[in-house]
Amino acid sequence: MGKPRADSIIDALSIDCLIFGFKNGRLDILLVKHATGISKGKWALPGGWITYGESVDSAANRILKSLTGISNIYLEQLKTFGEPDRYPTKRVITIAYFALVNEEHYSLIPGFTASDAQWFNIHEVPKLPYDHASILTYGFNHLKHKVRHEPIGFNLLPEKFTLLRLQELYEAILETQLDKSNFRRKLSKMKLLKECHEKQKDVSHRAAALFRFDKQVYDQLKRDGIAFEL
Repeated sequence: MGKPRADSIIDALSIDCLIFGFKNGRLDILLVKHATGISKGKWALPGGWITYGESVDSAANRILKSLTGISNIYLEQLKTFGEPDRYPTKRVITIAYFALVNEEHYSLIPGFTASDAQWFNIHEVPKLPYDHASILTYGFNHLKHKVRHEPIGFNLLPEKFTLLRLQELYEAILETQLDKSNFRRKLSKMKLLKECHEKQKDVSHRAAALFRFDKQVYDQLKRDGIAFEL
């Protein structure tokens, strides 16, 4: 028996991607509609098979781009899911990856085995196939933990943003309403933000001050960790 070709799939090993997006104060998850296979017509996490000739990281980026058009983002390994009955017809182990992105920066282009790709409110997700609902729940809980132990938002917000928008991001992830003064006091102690000395433009309400992340402090806090109890 010869060595498998580099482009041959490993049909017992797959990738699934959890791509969280933020827009208009709402946390979303990216789903694709399957155009083929046993889950045809169902919405699912973007995923597919790994080939013999690629690393798992390369496979995750290739699969995400081919299904949704999204590329050049940092995908972080989340967890391996391998319950014996997670896939109905055979034993399949999947490696889940996740990322946080600003939806406004990406145009969705469904392709390959996906007939459609859309953002869904994290609380309005359709019924998912296989164990994708469990993977999503695990990933969302991981995100909640992450937001309390390292700075979040660099990839989810525009370069300049209001404190209200940053608070809305934390509220969307943690699923709770935060006290404005307490939230801002804790941010101030972290010295994470810099004033832009600018205000919002073209808004119907009183224009709010704009801030940006201090990249050096952000990276340092990401390395060292924080205890951000809200």
